[in-house]
Amino acid sequence: MSVPTRPGGAAPPLPPLPLPRSPGGGGRQGRSPKKRRVNESISTWRLTDRIGYVLMWAAGLLLCAIGIGILAYMAFKGVQYLRPQLVLTSPTADIDQSSSGGFLDPLLGTILITLIGIAIATPIAIGAATWIVEYGRPTWLARLIDSGIEIIAGTPDIVIALFGLVLFQQGIFGWMSFTATGGAVFGRSFLTAGAMMSLIALPMVFAATREGLQSIPLHIREASYALGKTKAATIRRVLLPSVKANISTGAALGMGRIAGDTAIIVVLLGASLTLDPEGDVPGLNVLKGTGGTLTSYVYNNSPAGEGNAPQKAYAAAFVLLLIVLALNFAVDLIARSGAKTGLETSRLGAR
Repeated sequence: MSVPTRPGGAAPPLPPLPLPRSPGGGGRQGRSPKKRRVNESISTWRLTDRIGYVLMWAAGLLLCAIGIGILAYMAFKGVQYLRPQLVLTSPTADIDQSSSGGFLDPLLGTILITLIGIAIATPIAIGAATWIVEYGRPTWLARLIDSGIEIIAGTPDIVIALFGLVLFQQGIFGWMSFTATGGAVFGRSFLTAGAMMSLIALPMVFAATREGLQSIPLHIREASYALGKTKAATIRRVLLPSVKANISTGAALGMGRIAGDTAIIVVLLGASLTLDPEGDVPGLNVLKGTGGTLTSYVYNNSPAGEGNAPQKAYAAAFVLLLIVLALNFAVDLIARSGAKTGLETSRLGAR
């Protein structure tokens, strides 16, 4: 093959051939240049940046110190006064609680009110979050629901308790609590208190479920539609199973909030020392009756209360702290296990 030349000139030189690359991409040409890590020194920052850096470290260390201080103090006091008979015996109705039994009934009341509240909040929150993310029509209704849940999340607990008392004293809700001979509804029971407690946990479960659904890639839904699945079947069999970790995380956080609340317990449950069933039907009589929880028991026996048993208050507070820590530990485990699938997002461990 002849190479064209310029008229009256010499032939141009041929371009150099590229060096062959190895199949594995070895050699200097197959390697991408490594980025050098720049080691910055704080001394080169601006004064305001250095002050902000120090303040952030100080804030983090202060929060750690406060948390460790609370745990250490409550552990010291709780282990000092906690005895097995306090957990296994019920309190007796007495003004002076220093020698009147343990706190078995308040412990059972804490477990019962937590289960009732989270059982009501979870399906409502999942349904609302799924509808907003997957449907969201009409738009004004979706915005109204979203704003309503935000308002509930910011409402003080005592306001929720007073609203619940006014609501459940109506005659239509007489089956949920004690009804006097004249038709007056008492409005205080585990059912009414649990219904209002669900409002405390609902925003957490809703936010966690919505975050998980929004993080699922669109091609997951499209793949399900391509296989002939309807939207309802996709939600039930693909999307909701993918956000189980998010739902569990929100539920565990909501249970911690319910277990630590006091205002609703005092207003809607009576904050009594023992469980007081109402009616003759086993099981239902407890739900329609009044009682108390560990939070009300701690307050009544604290130096600010009237029980005159601070040792029992410390022991009950330590048990309540163990319950909340167990729920937080469960949240961390759920978050770490959910992060392994690559679909779920959670409070910790999400990538």
